[in-house]
Amino acid sequence: MKNLRFSPELRAKIAARMTSFDWRRRDPEDRRQAAVALAVVPDEDGDAAVVLTRRASSLRRHSGQFALPGGRIDEGETPAEAALRELAEEVGLHLTPDGILGALDDYLTESGFIIRPHVVWGDDGELIPEPEEVAQIYRVPLADLARPDALVDTSFFAGQPVPALKLETITSTYIFAPTAAILHQFAELAVHGRRTAVDHLPQPAFAWK
Repeated sequence: MKNLRFSPELRAKIAARMTSFDWRRRDPEDRRQAAVALAVVPDEDGDAAVVLTRRASSLRRHSGQFALPGGRIDEGETPAEAALRELAEEVGLHLTPDGILGALDDYLTESGFIIRPHVVWGDDGELIPEPEEVAQIYRVPLADLARPDALVDTSFFAGQPVPALKLETITSTYIFAPTAAILHQFAELAVHGRRTAVDHLPQPAFAWK
């Protein structure tokens, strides 16, 4: 797929598409609320990329897994405020509220969270991992996420196919839901202008805890 330049034109296109759909909002009920940031930044070639992290191996929950910057919403915070705070804390990207382009569908996890993903337009600033939480930071080209063959079925868990992202940027492993689901929905929106439901994509058993 042709690379997508990090440009004001792309920002305007994504922002317009964010307002074109009725994004699904879920009742939190007894679930813990969380927010993540889909931060669009330039890669080293000036193409649009999304910030992705690999969690530190020392973390008690979801250690070593791929994740978007994010976490629990603190008391008194809005989901948008939490997404920006976590983005600053985890990767050192400090952005203002006017960088938020909108939010995708709420996503329910098997581990008891309801996640609200926020699309944020970033800049070319340095990304600095918070060592206690983040082992590595990736800038995944949007064109890589939007490849027609990026979402594949695996059969690693109980013999059942589990959808996952296989990226050219990260060749060593697969990325699973919920992170893969959120990334896929964003790529569908940003590149193709489609609101693609992803809440039916199952999460592997190791992501349930």
